[in-house]
Amino acid sequence: MVRNALFAALVAVAAAGSTLSAGPALSQTSGAALSAPASDADREAFRAEVRAYLMEHPEVIFEAVAEYERRQQAAQADMDLALVQINADDIFHDDHSWVTGNPDGDVTLVEFMDYRCGYCRRAQPAVLDLVSGDGNIRLVIKEFPILGPQSEVMSRFALAVQQLGGDEPYARAHEALMSWEGDISADDLRGMASDLGLDGAAVLAAMNGDSVTAVLRANHELAQRLQISGTPTFVMGEGDGGELLRGYMPLEQMQQAVARLRS
Repeated sequence: MVRNALFAALVAVAAAGSTLSAGPALSQTSGAALSAPASDADREAFRAEVRAYLMEHPEVIFEAVAEYERRQQAAQADMDLALVQINADDIFHDDHSWVTGNPDGDVTLVEFMDYRCGYCRRAQPAVLDLVSGDGNIRLVIKEFPILGPQSEVMSRFALAVQQLGGDEPYARAHEALMSWEGDISADDLRGMASDLGLDGAAVLAAMNGDSVTAVLRANHELAQRLQISGTPTFVMGEGDGGELLRGYMPLEQMQQAVARLRS
């Protein structure tokens, strides 16, 4: 990223050299301030001067790159905020996502996750610690399988469990699937459903039902509107505000994001 930004900055400098005026003598005609294209000699002189300055003060390049990246990040944050506000109802208050933590919390944390995602698994302890340690956070889980057929199988199972058994069996299924190693078979799913007190055949049948499919479609369409393409992705919201946080974050960064929303 730094290399790309550096290249863009140098291209901009070079482009500036091609638009130099030919000098004061050519800019005063009939009292009007006119500019003329720079000659080859002017451009070469400008480039040589810029090069000499940068060689003497190379830190300027990195200062420019840092400022460029700051502006890019600020623009992305503004765009993300607008996307969150436009889609707030579907993000924070749909009628199908599992909600845990404090249902009346002043901050809602929404996670788009995939059971096969290593970074989702790595983030799970931090998410749980944040919710339990804070005590005033509402957690919403969005099933967002994007890493292949096994991911979709697991999400379909979790949603079928939720629809047939409710939130408590879903919570247990969610925890089990987040720690599952290797592929999962139909027999594995039937056994897990039985352990949850549900009929395995009924759960497997519901997995491919219209209701489960509708939830997955809604989550994927929402992710597309939010320009989410990876997991985990978090949305933190409070009132009309909100932050879209892409990728794994340790607990400390999550706590900082919550503090920003409350400030």
